[in-house]
Amino acid sequence: MSFEKRHDRQPVSAPHDRGRPKAASDGFDLRLTPEDRPTGILAGARLGARAAGSRVRQPREPVFSAVPSDGENPGRYPEADGADGPDSLFHEEDVMARRAAGGRARRGGGRGNGGGSSGGTRRGGGRRRRSFLGWVVRSCFVLAIWCGIAVAGVVAYHFAQLPPIDQLTVPKRPPNVAITASDGTLIANRGDMGGREVKLSELPPYLPKAFIAIEDRRFYDHFGIDPLGITRAVVRNMTSGGVAQGGSTLTQQLAKNLFLTQERTISRKIQEAILALWLEQKFTKNEILELYLNRVYFGAGSYGVEAAALRYFGKSAREVSLSEAAMLAGLVQAPSRLAPNRNPDGAEKRAQLVLSAMASEGFITEAAAKSALMEPATAIKPRGAGSANYAADYVMDVLEDFIGPVQQDVVVETTIDIGMQRAAEKALVEALDKQGAKYGVSQGALVSLAPDGGIRALVGGRNYGQSQFNRATVARRQPGSSFKPFVYLAALENGLTPDTVREDAPVNLNGWRPENANRKYAGPVTLTTALARSINTVTAQLIAEMGPKAVVRTAQRLGITSPLQPNLSLSLGTSEVRPIELVAAYAAFANGGTGVIPYLIREVKTTDGKVLYKRTPTDLGRVIEPQHVAQMNMMLRQTLRTGTGRRAELAGWEAAGKTGTSQEYRDAWFVGYTGSLVTGVWLGNDDSKPTKKASGANLPAEIWKNYMTAALKGQAPVPLPGGPFNRLPPADDEALVAEGGYAGALPPAAVGPAPAQAAAPQRQRGLLEMLFGG
Repeated sequence: MSFEKRHDRQPVSAPHDRGRPKAASDGFDLRLTPEDRPTGILAGARLGARAAGSRVRQPREPVFSAVPSDGENPGRYPEADGADGPDSLFHEEDVMARRAAGGRARRGGGRGNGGGSSGGTRRGGGRRRRSFLGWVVRSCFVLAIWCGIAVAGVVAYHFAQLPPIDQLTVPKRPPNVAITASDGTLIANRGDMGGREVKLSELPPYLPKAFIAIEDRRFYDHFGIDPLGITRAVVRNMTSGGVAQGGSTLTQQLAKNLFLTQERTISRKIQEAILALWLEQKFTKNEILELYLNRVYFGAGSYGVEAAALRYFGKSAREVSLSEAAMLAGLVQAPSRLAPNRNPDGAEKRAQLVLSAMASEGFITEAAAKSALMEPATAIKPRGAGSANYAADYVMDVLEDFIGPVQQDVVVETTIDIGMQRAAEKALVEALDKQGAKYGVSQGALVSLAPDGGIRALVGGRNYGQSQFNRATVARRQPGSSFKPFVYLAALENGLTPDTVREDAPVNLNGWRPENANRKYAGPVTLTTALARSINTVTAQLIAEMGPKAVVRTAQRLGITSPLQPNLSLSLGTSEVRPIELVAAYAAFANGGTGVIPYLIREVKTTDGKVLYKRTPTDLGRVIEPQHVAQMNMMLRQTLRTGTGRRAELAGWEAAGKTGTSQEYRDAWFVGYTGSLVTGVWLGNDDSKPTKKASGANLPAEIWKNYMTAALKGQAPVPLPGGPFNRLPPADDEALVAEGGYAGALPPAAVGPAPAQAAAPQRQRGLLEMLFGG
């Protein structure tokens, strides 16, 4: 090995290096150009680093290195820190100068060396390009990291605004109350949802598939959030210049419906995505789909497919056709705008898109899609005035009394006969439409009971959509002369008979001077005639004889629950009562003397069949003795045959009843019955404005007859208890009967104020009364 001496100085080792064996690789390669070095640039860089380390350890000290001769290992450089020899030394400054020159040559191609200049320039330009690209990559990577941190922070913030995830539960679906008629026909649904919950397995397969096709075709593939769907929606909306497609999955929509408001904010969308991920972790796809179909809003107060199917098509979701399923699926995008009962064209166009999407996804065949397009779905039109809703409301008023708070979906079977309900609505509404203006009447109510008190029809007003106030069960109005049967019953129970005679003449009972409606008087009449023709003077004499409190007790015993004022004017119906309680009190005449409690609910059970309540026969017991029932039925029968209720006479049936008109014609009544049905009709105005002489003898009697004729059609006639009653009044009384002659109570001026109690008038008993009683 040969060395070239460059300096006369000998190397001096650092104190801490003395005596340490030197590795051959710790020395520098002293060849002048990098090309002459076996390991190229990498070796130069490594040696430069070691030179820097050497400078730190030995400031301003010379460094020696050996150059191997031919045949020696070119990859090893013996340590020269302690080498001796006159030709082996280079000064440190020379080594550093060569390294600096080499660095300049690599960066700029070298100035003064033509051969190395061009190669250095090419390498420097490529290195600049590689450096810029690396900077861009590094910058993007750093930016992505910071964006990720920012997104994570935003998500964490909104996550913190939610309830603790371990305490999060799906809100319980508000219970639904399905109210049915006696034959199982659905009358109405009550509750916040508008329909009961349905299982996915109960639905036709194409119904849930319709929602997947139009709302979330990758429902079974994503994890709650669909990046592809979001990207597709963004592109579609950008190209269309508006919101043409949404990016929310069915799971996200469910999360919004269950936990969030409907506001459209970034904050709500972030929380929606978080909750969607939670739902996907907690439930299976089919469970999520079932929850969605039972919670999504379809407009018109309908939540869930069952409520929507009933609302728009009048059938259960289990029975909808393919075209109806497509229309329901199309609704959820804009329930109010696309409601088929408001915008049938828009709903049909949307349904066509749904069918096309179903076919393209392979959910239905092309032939099935074409068939559905040829027969599009049509929404049903509301039938009638919606009077059955009055019955449904009455069910909800009393339901908790039987089963307590409603905690789950239940089915309530009522006593309503759907055919009778429709007949009642038709009779009332048609009469008011045709003659309401003529008589100055704007409202009405009808209650129809079975003799045991079961409500067969209930109409609480002219149109439920316009007024939900139930006049049949809530409103209290003066009954007028329809209250008189209680006065006559009290008289019979005190020893009088239907043939007892009283004088129809002006009377003065402690200053109270009641008059007849036509201000005419017939002289001596029997109680039968007085009741049939609604003679006020005779009725006033009877309450004076019996005492008002006796009449109050009689009315209450039969089922009147409203407060009654114990005064003489009570005989003419001045104390207000509700239609339903007045009709129930008349039921005792129809059933043979048993007091009844009107009822509407027959059975309540859960949707899986568990019975929560079942009615057992309940009544007030016997409230009228059989002989008095027969007497009252005979007397009230004459009201329809020869008295004020002749317009209500039913062909082929024994029917009985009583007209009633309150002061100044504010209220007009007819309450009547057969052996199988008891019905009452009230007409008037909600503001108690006087009518145009509407009385119980005209419009209410006509409505009652029209309804009873339809309701009893096809039934075998049932005789009244104690009948038959075919007796006619004496011929000399016929001349006293005039249209509306004894139609009810008088105007206030004629009735006058009544004293709280008046003594019975003293009169001589007739010969017939002394012989036969009365």
